[in-house]
Amino acid sequence: MSIGTERTETAAATVRTGSADVTAAARTGSADVTAAARDLITGLVAEPWGQVSPSIYETGRLVSLTPWLTGHDRRVDFLTETQRPDGGWGAPDDGYALVPTLSATEALLSVLVRSDASEPDGPTARAARGGLDRLHVLLPGGRGPELPDMPAIELIVPSLVELINKHLGALAARSSRRVPLPEGMDGAKLTVIRRLLTSGIEPPQKLMHALEVAGEVARGLPQAHPEPTGTIGASPAATAAWLGDRPPSDPSAPARWYLETVAATHGGPVPVGFPLTVFERGWVLAWLERAGVPFVAPPELVLSLTAPLRADGTPAAAGLPADADTTAGALYALALLGAPHRPDPLWEYETSTHFCTWQGEDGYSLTTNAHVLEAFGEYLASVGTNRLGADAAGRYADTIDKVSGWLCQQQQADGSWTDRWHASPYYATACCALALDRFGGERCAPAVERARQWVLGRQRPDGSWGRWHGTAEETAYAVQVLLLPRPGRDEPRARAEARFAAASAARTVLEHDLGRPTSDRSCDPPLWHDKDLYHPTAIVRAAVIAALHLISSRRPPRPGK
Repeated sequence: MSIGTERTETAAATVRTGSADVTAAARTGSADVTAAARDLITGLVAEPWGQVSPSIYETGRLVSLTPWLTGHDRRVDFLTETQRPDGGWGAPDDGYALVPTLSATEALLSVLVRSDASEPDGPTARAARGGLDRLHVLLPGGRGPELPDMPAIELIVPSLVELINKHLGALAARSSRRVPLPEGMDGAKLTVIRRLLTSGIEPPQKLMHALEVAGEVARGLPQAHPEPTGTIGASPAATAAWLGDRPPSDPSAPARWYLETVAATHGGPVPVGFPLTVFERGWVLAWLERAGVPFVAPPELVLSLTAPLRADGTPAAAGLPADADTTAGALYALALLGAPHRPDPLWEYETSTHFCTWQGEDGYSLTTNAHVLEAFGEYLASVGTNRLGADAAGRYADTIDKVSGWLCQQQQADGSWTDRWHASPYYATACCALALDRFGGERCAPAVERARQWVLGRQRPDGSWGRWHGTAEETAYAVQVLLLPRPGRDEPRARAEARFAAASAARTVLEHDLGRPTSDRSCDPPLWHDKDLYHPTAIVRAAVIAALHLISSRRPPRPGK
């Protein structure tokens, strides 16, 4: 990696692994990978708000809340076109399918209510009936599917069930079965949130990301103010709820043009969280650099990571609160790029045992802590104890030791890790194993090796890896777990050869993905957690590029070694 056209001495020092890999890449002819990395970096600059898949949940909310917005018919078509044969929407897992199925069904019912159901046998009506049929399977009135740990799900589900049942009444479908809530879930918390908003009290900033759950209360809510990007809560749905079902009287209203901008990205459908500038750039740059992929980082990308840093870190985007995950990712990338920034903002998120993603977090995130470990570890490695002084370096070292030990304790018996921010254990396992290998020391080596063996035992016949089915994204994470960590001190040669053979078998899957045009990305499976599952296109592409570079540049031990 280099920054701009020249590399400073500091930057050169921090790419110690990259220079060796660049030489290897030249020997193995990875021109396609290098070109792909260059195009990816160009895309970060050209699309500063980020590259992310459209969301069924979020698109459904715009259909229901802002039918006046440009692209409405295309959004309705998107919902009918993405419906599964079983009538549901979303991932092939009933828990993950619930929220997108509720949102799409409610949105289509809202279209029928507004049109007086003039086409009872049209595609919209058929899709709505299919969604209702599927919801009665997902929500049988008793124990339903286990719901994933996703933001605001305990508010989103009751709010959508309430709206669906209201529509069924308006459509004179009183003989139809109403949609029940999942067992153990009620609307009590939603009622509290709505009362809080109507009281005029300033709500927690993270609540703005799901403002649409407030219903009529959200429209023009005085406590909500558009960010410089025009968004409310970095969410098209929240912004739509704030604007309401009629265009704003001010034709230049920033919130309106935020929605117009986001809707234009995919020709109507919208992503779940947007923009995601800092989050995307931190992950892409760090993952490429960590794997030794040769690339030039434009100075404006480095600036975009350091400029938003505050005393409490940085948010993923304007409209969201600062969080430890995004902050750690940005700090790690800056250190790798030769622009180390003190990781002190992360102290704001320290608990007695680990680091929380944000203050008051209900639960914990393993990948957030893996990224915190990388931020502290890379900063200490980049700057050095002598420059920091014994006291500061000692505190950083103690933090590294604390987080490393906690992550090892959270490892599953089979060698994997799972996390609240991603549906796949391959992402969590890669985050934890790679951080522990680099910064956890010898005591964490057994945990890293268990992770490798878990990955080795789960490769599919076609060379891929995946939770529900093989994906290039999950395959890229698996390959990195196999090839990035240092070889064990006493690793048998046969085991090393097995690692390299498994990684090589994945090459075809990864190369096929790398060769697909951007226009063919609509079917990429979303695996990342927000209000809906989403697919951060640039981040995933960075993972694939990194994995292919490792396959090309790493070699198994020679015979006799």
